[in-house]
Amino acid sequence: MSFSSLQSRRFTQVDVFANRPGAGNPLAVVLDADGLDDATMQDIARWTRLPETTFVLAPDKPGTRYRLRIFSPRREVPFAGHPSVGTAHAVLEAGLAEPKDGLLVQDGIAGALPLRVHGHGAERTIAVRTPRARLLETANAEDPRLRDVLANLPLGALPPALMDGGRRWWLAEIADEATLRAATPNWDAIAKLAESTGSMGLCAFARSSDPVYYLAVRAWVGAPAQFEDAASGAANATLAAWLAQRDALPGPGGFYRISQGREVGHDAIIELTVDADGDVWSGGRVCTVIRGELDWR
Repeated sequence: MSFSSLQSRRFTQVDVFANRPGAGNPLAVVLDADGLDDATMQDIARWTRLPETTFVLAPDKPGTRYRLRIFSPRREVPFAGHPSVGTAHAVLEAGLAEPKDGLLVQDGIAGALPLRVHGHGAERTIAVRTPRARLLETANAEDPRLRDVLANLPLGALPPALMDGGRRWWLAEIADEATLRAATPNWDAIAKLAESTGSMGLCAFARSSDPVYYLAVRAWVGAPAQFEDAASGAANATLAAWLAQRDALPGPGGFYRISQGREVGHDAIIELTVDADGDVWSGGRVCTVIRGELDWR
């Protein structure tokens, strides 16, 4: 393993939860990031203008293969699913680490987290064991905080819930997939909800009869910016934990797939597994789009 401190650093851009370029959630990865200070990392993340940029550093804890830091254009992020999965792919491609017994272990603000690696090359899938999520509260569509957010959205069987899995998300089951996909988010109401409850916003989902995926998901972020997430491993892991608590997982044996991002020009597929211990694994395929060097003096 070689982690460099040179000014010229390996740089890659990948699409996460995708089997082709442009389908998933984009991520920039700066390899050999040792020697970069916090301000420089934030400047680079702002420059890439991608949802997140990650920085790979030498490990400093026994049993971990590398250390990871994640930055959005605005701030450092303690944990996110698609950056973890995408970075593991980039690390494997760059030869910085190899899985041991099918596992990579990354270190970061969220602690040491294992990633399962299956297969090789274009067929490889990677899944991260996400931090344990906990239920904070349940509500109903008439709750003053949710009324405007859920207006004209008929709900499914489960009540809206606020879950904390490192990031807080409101979760709401919509009655059918067509209604969810046609929905126009009320951004002012979602921003107010996010700010008043310390949450990211609303992750809305609906059950599907599609032969590939079991759920359609849309994740509307209300703060600090307002946008629809193309593919969120962390939001979907939080949703999986909620479904498991309610004995409402859609797939056999705790495994299922979700579709996310079509409404914003992507077509991501995320694989979720809730194992026998109740841990949630969030992952899928990754494809590399750009390989090069970053010269940030």
